[in-house]
Amino acid sequence: MTKLDEKRAELEAKQAALHAIFEEMGEDLDASKVTSIKGDSRAIAAEIKRLNDELSAIGAEVEELQAVAKAGDNVKRIGEYLNAPASAMVHPSAGAGKADVPFKSLGELCVESPALKDYKGGEGPKAELDVELKTLFQTTAGWLPETTRTGRMVEYATRPIQVLDIIPQGATSQAAVVYMEETTFTNAAAEVAEGITSADSALALTERSSNVRKIATWLPVTDEQLEDVPQVQGYINNRLTFMLRQRLDSQVLVGNGAAPNLMGLCNVVGVQSQALGADPVPDAIYKAMVLVRVTGRALPNAVVLHPNDWQGVRLLRTADGIYIWGSPADAGPARIWGLPVVETDAITENTGLVGDFANHCELAARRGVEIQVTNAHSDYFILGKQAIRADLRVAFPIYRPTAFCKITGI
Repeated sequence: MTKLDEKRAELEAKQAALHAIFEEMGEDLDASKVTSIKGDSRAIAAEIKRLNDELSAIGAEVEELQAVAKAGDNVKRIGEYLNAPASAMVHPSAGAGKADVPFKSLGELCVESPALKDYKGGEGPKAELDVELKTLFQTTAGWLPETTRTGRMVEYATRPIQVLDIIPQGATSQAAVVYMEETTFTNAAAEVAEGITSADSALALTERSSNVRKIATWLPVTDEQLEDVPQVQGYINNRLTFMLRQRLDSQVLVGNGAAPNLMGLCNVVGVQSQALGADPVPDAIYKAMVLVRVTGRALPNAVVLHPNDWQGVRLLRTADGIYIWGSPADAGPARIWGLPVVETDAITENTGLVGDFANHCELAARRGVEIQVTNAHSDYFILGKQAIRADLRVAFPIYRPTAFCKITGI
């Protein structure tokens, strides 16, 4: 047995032990029902936290060992990465420095003022103007103060890219990723006595394919904008690339498969489903993991949840108010049952996804992000505009749908 197998077995044993405690507590999370742990609810919560910390540590070890085991295959299969290199931002140069001027407080300026020094009795100094009053020279009738931008650009608040980071990425030179799936496996192997006919087994393969789809967008920009602001080119490259990958990040989860959409993991035919029912959310996630192992014959390596749904898990408390997933004074583990939790609002709220993302799905790039610029359109040429287009072409084969399980009704 390899070290990876040993750690997987240890991980499953710890998961089963923690699940048994939740089973004893019941759906109302009553710690007084727990008989396998001695002590009050604080002791039980502490034991749950200890087990969960151990699960997190073992889960991290399993991920590292899996990464080492797959390194050889990944070197051969990794193609052009989807994220185009980002151009650096150019900031305006700082102005010439000024000589240091001693700082004086408001009180010091007041004390040193001529008006206070010449003060006599109850009146201050007086002056009479023997001139005709003119228009007051002020900023509204003179110079406005000069201001220079810092060069910082605050990006629009939008959904970050998270799911792509847990999906293996490869390359293809075809218009589709075509592969063979073993759709019949009948194992009739059995012990036979001398002279008795052996039972016959059966195997059958079916060709499957996942078509390459294109994701694209474009932006009109004037010649002057591109020429006069040095950082515009890098900014546009970064944001158009981000737009493509953000859309792809959503498609791999919830794409409906109708051309030109990709087929997402939540909609692929054959994906398993586990209803929440009367279970606490952690129990439903564990049951989904078991389905992935038993029916899907796979090893779940990540859980995808909407942030609002993970909030409910993080705030779980025992019947007498003890936080199960760690004290509010701590950041708390972004793991459950030893698996990393990916929080993203790309997935539908009240739905979670558990699966073996590392082995049974893949992003195969036909072409990475490409950015082109043209003014070939007659109106654009006359008006001094440029059309900047960015696109990528990628297939998303899901090799074993049963290696994934949705949790519904969260």
